[in-house]
Amino acid sequence: MTENQDKDRKIVVGVTHGDINSISYEIIIKTFQDPRMLELMTPVVYGTAKVASYHRKSLNINDFSFNIIRKADQMNHKKANLVNLHDQEVKIDLGQSTEVAGELALMSLEAAVEDLKSGIIDVLVTAPINKRNIQSPGFQFPGHTEYLASKFKSSDYLMLMVGPQMRVGLVTGHKPLKDVAAVITEELVYSKIVTMHKTLVRDFGIRLPRIAVLGLNPHAGDNSLLGKEEAEIIIPAINRALSEGMLAFGPFPADGFFGYSEFMKYDSILAMYHDQGLVPFKTLSYDEGVNFTAGLPFIRTSPAHGTAYSLAGKDVANPDSFRAACFLAMDIHKTRKMNQDLENGALQASRSAEREN
Repeated sequence: MTENQDKDRKIVVGVTHGDINSISYEIIIKTFQDPRMLELMTPVVYGTAKVASYHRKSLNINDFSFNIIRKADQMNHKKANLVNLHDQEVKIDLGQSTEVAGELALMSLEAAVEDLKSGIIDVLVTAPINKRNIQSPGFQFPGHTEYLASKFKSSDYLMLMVGPQMRVGLVTGHKPLKDVAAVITEELVYSKIVTMHKTLVRDFGIRLPRIAVLGLNPHAGDNSLLGKEEAEIIIPAINRALSEGMLAFGPFPADGFFGYSEFMKYDSILAMYHDQGLVPFKTLSYDEGVNFTAGLPFIRTSPAHGTAYSLAGKDVANPDSFRAACFLAMDIHKTRKMNQDLENGALQASRSAEREN
């Protein structure tokens, strides 16, 4: 492929089909039913033709169909493609968690990850899974984030929720609340600040990002009256980051920080645990929010919502968050490529100057 061809090629967006009994196929079909999406990207869905056909018919959609292929490298860049991973009939129980749904969700994820590693697809967008029925010898993780971090051997990763009004990262992700305080250490908080700083620069093009760090306890410990984690763990981690040139501030009491719109002054927010960050995020950004796994060598995004079993098959699911996940994945891909081109240009200029001298 020539340099111009590579520049003009559409980004190939790999999509896992998630839980077949959920709203996943509905939001996927509704997104790629819009022909404008195909002008911007080449979608490759990892699923099954029969399941896709079932959902399309249940939604009474007659003006859309997938280009069915056996392998992703057979994709048609003018169509929405579907890699048919399973030929047998599958029992679909809309709104129900079933064993076969978990098996097919993992089959889709494993196939997409292999193609992502090999470069057949450029970015990965994962549709919602059921975190319980997918559990198996091949998947013993609390969610996509931890599975992908393991697959890519990435220890410094971060669940980063991205919306129109804020970006929120988590020190602890899918961790029971009773275990949160025990796992938060100065090193962990510091490493998450570093990962957040790097992704804001590399993936979002923010040269000097301002990061707000929340406290763990009510009122951020209230001068150690309500807990000592702020004084003994979080503040030292922030000071360490500051000493290395990162603009990290806090710790802030979470209630006042969001209640008085302090979050609008910062490029990103680092919350200590899942609900501390995701409750305000989803309150403000549910329909357009995106889950991005920062710190991986490859790009993965996902809609901010779950399987929404109660909406499955009713033609009422909103595809906006899934569509936003596709757009964010492409934006980050372009930003990374631009930064890489700049780095390569600077390196070539430096080598040229050395030869001249």
